[in-house]
Order: sequence, then structure tokens, then C-alpha cells
Amino acid sequence: MKKRVVTPGNIFMVLIFIFMYAPIILLMIFSFNDSKSRAVWSGFTLKWYGKLISDSNILHALQITLAVSVLAALISTVLGTLAAIGIFNMTRRRRRLMMTANNIPMMNPDIIMGVSLMLLFIFLYETLGLQTFRLGFLTLLLAHITFDTPYVILSVMPRLRQMDQSQYEAALDLGATPLQAMRLVVLPQIMSGVVTGMILSFTMSIDDVVVSYFTSGANTETLGVLIFSMTRKRISPEINALCTIMFVIVLLLLLIINFRELRAERKDGLRN
Repeated sequence: MKKRVVTPGNIFMVLIFIFMYAPIILLMIFSFNDSKSRAVWSGFTLKWYGKLISDSNILHALQITLAVSVLAALISTVLGTLAAIGIFNMTRRRRRLMMTANNIPMMNPDIIMGVSLMLLFIFLYETLGLQTFRLGFLTLLLAHITFDTPYVILSVMPRLRQMDQSQYEAALDLGATPLQAMRLVVLPQIMSGVVTGMILSFTMSIDDVVVSYFTSGANTETLGVLIFSMTRKRISPEINALCTIMFVIVLLLLLIINFRELRAERKDGLRN
């Protein structure tokens, strides 16, 4: 039996993880603290979670967040899947150019995307007189779709590269229409990437603060924006409870994504 050697690299890695997750663990612990103190433990309680549920502002922000996240995830999944299929069928030079353009929104800082989208919506509303683009739920949804779609494309493209092209061509030779071949042959083979992209886009929408801050209206605050506004005052233990719930939800979604990818890799390994 080999003994594990403790190296400076392993110690440094452990310290990094402790530095990253210790504040989150501390936040989760003090969400159950009986007092409002952020330094002294006064006993276990669930009252802050009860107050969180009864807070109308938080419930309204939760409804907006879930509605935007679900709709943005569904729409960006459809758009991203179709875009990935279109990019995959391009020549290598055009495909490289399109993937570079697809990576730009992900590489840009969130504040650049948020401000630029806000200016675009204001221009469409005030200059062109398009009432639809007044800052509110629609502009918030469009902004989320904008930064979610590139992640879906990146999730679907590897599955398209691993797909057996001869099956699609065989379906066409057997009399299937391109739409039928796409639905019955291509889509089942890339479904794992599609679902992964949808879950990832949903996670990104829930987690977003900066873009939502610039593109939402007065009555369409998301949870992230609400938490940001609440931190300007004295931090309430309700924020700790809310952040704990959001962290657990995002953690579960990320675990689902990783398990799906591992299962897909094992299936591909068995096929090969």
C-alpha cells in the first residue's frame, strides 16, 4: 500500500479551499444563530428562515428570479442548440470565427455587458419610442438570454463533435426529412449537452447580480439585486438565511451537471 506524501502543493491547495469556503460556511452557521450578532453564537434557531418566508419583498424577488431564470434557460437552450448545430456545419474557418465571437460575452466583465445592454434598451425606448424596451421584466429576460446562450453553445458543441455523422446521413438516405433526422437521430445524441447547458444557464441566471442591476426596472428586482441593496444597510440574519438557500440550490445544480457529465463520459467509454 502506497503512502500518500504531503507536498507543499497539496497544503497550498487545501489552504486555498479553506480560504474560499470558510466565509460561506461561517455565513451558513450564523444563519441559524438566535441573535443578530455576527460574532457571538447565542443558540440554534430557525426564526430567520421563518421571517424570510414571510417577507413580501423577498418573495416577490424570488418570483421574479425564478421566472426569469426558467424562461431564460429554456429560450437560451433552444437558441444555443440551434446555433451550435449551425456553427458545427460551417467550414473550419467560419466555425473558428463564430466560436471566437461566442466567447466574447463570456470574457467581457459583467459590468460592461450590463451597462451596454442598459444603454441599448434606453436608446430603443427613449430615442426610437419602442415602449416594449422600457426597463422591466422583458429587458431583464433579454439580458439573461444574451449571456446564457453562449454557455449552451459551449455545452452542445463537444457533443456534436462526438456524434456519429453517418447516422444522420443514413437517416436521410432511408427517407427521413432533415427535420425528422435532426429530431430522431441528432437530438438524442446531443441531449446530455443540451440538458447540461440548460442547467448551467439556469444557474448563471440565478447567480447574476451586475447585469440584472442595470437591466431591471423598479418593480423587477431579482434576489441578487435585492441582497445587494440590503447589504448597504445593516446586514440582517435574513440575508444569511437567503444566501444559504441560494448556495445550496446552486451547489445541487452543479452536482447534477457534474454527475451527468460523468455518466455521459462513462457511456461514451463503454461504446468505444
